[in-house]
Amino acid sequence: MTSEHLDAETASTDRVTVRRMLALATSAFLVLAAEPLYLLVDTAVVGHLGARALGALAVGTTLMALLAIVGNFVEYGTTARAARWFGNDRRDLAIGEGVQASYLAVGIGLAVVLLGQVLAGPFVHLLTGSSTELRTPAEHWFRIALCGMPMVLLVLAGNGWMRGVQLTRPPVAIVLLANGLSAAASPLLVYGFGLGLVGSAWANLGAQVVAAGLFLRALRREATQDGAGGLRPDLGVVRAQLVLGRDLIVRAAAFQIAFMVAAGVAARMGTSQIAAHQIGMQLWEFTALLLDSFAIAAQSLVGAALGASNARAARKLAGQVARWSAGAGTVFAALYAAGWWVIPRLFTSSPSVWHQAHLLWPWFVVMLPAAGIVFGLDGVLIGAGDVAFMRTITIIAALGGFVPLTIAAEHWDWGIGGVWAGLTAFIVVRLVGMVWRARTDRWVVLGSS
Repeated sequence: MTSEHLDAETASTDRVTVRRMLALATSAFLVLAAEPLYLLVDTAVVGHLGARALGALAVGTTLMALLAIVGNFVEYGTTARAARWFGNDRRDLAIGEGVQASYLAVGIGLAVVLLGQVLAGPFVHLLTGSSTELRTPAEHWFRIALCGMPMVLLVLAGNGWMRGVQLTRPPVAIVLLANGLSAAASPLLVYGFGLGLVGSAWANLGAQVVAAGLFLRALRREATQDGAGGLRPDLGVVRAQLVLGRDLIVRAAAFQIAFMVAAGVAARMGTSQIAAHQIGMQLWEFTALLLDSFAIAAQSLVGAALGASNARAARKLAGQVARWSAGAGTVFAALYAAGWWVIPRLFTSSPSVWHQAHLLWPWFVVMLPAAGIVFGLDGVLIGAGDVAFMRTITIIAALGGFVPLTIAAEHWDWGIGGVWAGLTAFIVVRLVGMVWRARTDRWVVLGSS
């Protein structure tokens, strides 16, 4: 074959890869945007009940995020393992990963519900401290929302296997439908039926039930056709998923412990501070998930490339996703910088909360370009199965940067800006580690496992 033919073939392959990445990233963008958009709507609805309700929502959502860390491997681990099999032309085994992940989702979800209901009071007290005005409404919201944990994990598992086999449309349709219904129900239940804060928890629970049912229906259809192996449990696959999940859970735990410390410190600073922190965190999580759209595309494509033993394609994808994610982070930073005065007013009418939001805003804006690179490379390394390194660098960043600065902010009265300086340090430490790792070949492991 001549060099011209080789060049033409390489260019054609690159075009196909870019199209697949854009298709997967667009699908992931829409799926990821649906949940935080609902949470932003919910935050705005609850925010107009007052700072007390908004602060209670912040405590409740922080606890839900802490308990949901077990779902991290159900989603991302399933994507990585399914993508490897898909790249190795074993779609049946890729679908089988989704079946076993769903069994894990139900079992783990029920265990989390039982544990969370028993410990709901101590958990809430841990975050609210002596703030009795937040404790009762936060616990009521948390107990209702917690009942949806099995459905939350089923949705994560569904997104995981669909991304692994590069199905782009079904997850978008399912998630948009469920969250659209919930966004419509939240103001109706909160205001129309007079349920107040707990109305938002019931709306959230309803969305999770709808989405989980639709994902299970899609999985059953795929698993019972084309020799995919059916719906039988496979303890060997479950064990393999748990091995991969161990490091992802530890990594996610480091995230959530750091965020819980930040929420606890903000709550102790005052009601206005925790309310502003809730606004900032919802915007941060919304933006982080949107930046993750390229990372999720990378999980699927890098996993498939390595499953097909194509190291060159995997390395090229790593560079592409880092550049694109950095550009997206810069765009978001510019948008938020321009909206520093207007955006907080969309969520609350309290001048004291506006003031606190303005104190955290510069840190929020300045970290976003670096965060884009970090999230993009997260996707590359998860797709490669290099989760042990990701666990380690996350622990270092959380315990060596985020948590110490957050505690110092409370001790030396740095205010809410000090808490967000800790979050910025968390991103910077991970940036250094992830860029270094991506420049090595240690993550390039070829084959189906």
